[in-house]
Amino acid sequence: MTLDALPPHRGGAEQLARLLAQALLAGHWQPGDVFPRELDISAHFNVSRNQVRNALTSLTAAGLLERTAGRGTLVRDIGDWHLLDPLMSEWMTGLVNLDPQLVRAIYAFRYSAEPVVAGLAAQAAQAEDLERLDNAFAGMEKTASSVEARAEHAEYDVAFHDATYRASHNLVWRQMGHLLRPSIMALIHRSQDRTDTLDDSLARHLQVLDTIRNRDANGAERAAREVLRRTAIDLGIVN
Repeated sequence: MTLDALPPHRGGAEQLARLLAQALLAGHWQPGDVFPRELDISAHFNVSRNQVRNALTSLTAAGLLERTAGRGTLVRDIGDWHLLDPLMSEWMTGLVNLDPQLVRAIYAFRYSAEPVVAGLAAQAAQAEDLERLDNAFAGMEKTASSVEARAEHAEYDVAFHDATYRASHNLVWRQMGHLLRPSIMALIHRSQDRTDTLDDSLARHLQVLDTIRNRDANGAERAAREVLRRTAIDLGIVN
């Protein structure tokens, strides 16, 4: 991909880092590719070399790039990206066209983690947690039948998952849920775009809610796994 395919840049080094990071997260440059030189980025966006250098420093610190004397700047393997870095979370916010390889990596993590979180939530949820889950699910029901409300529905869907992480009352899982929010949002948008009806998704989320409310930890784990199995189908990861 060339720099010509990128949108215009306005602002400072932070905005430039976000623009370049989002292009990487969308797969416009692949692992192993040579990244554009500082001089070329500077000329293309008509910004100072110092601004470009600061932006690339942020991308390097987040594990997206590797800068080596004599070799230039290379895109690192996705396995080396610091996906839980707060900066990465910020860059993913609002981004729905994630690289398919990154989609699969995020999904694999969610599939291993969220059933455990749901089981913990079934054991630890308090009244306010159940209220958050109820409100999020009610919002999902209200917006499920309207294609025009898909974006709003996705917000409620993310709120449901966020409430589940919070209901675990485990500090680390709660922080993980916060950091993963943009990536969960991206996957939800992507999966919704590939399905005509959300009825099956609603039924699976309701099962998670009911098992948490009933303090059924094993049932909550199974229900969360079924939600994610449907997500995998909608994402085209499995048939």
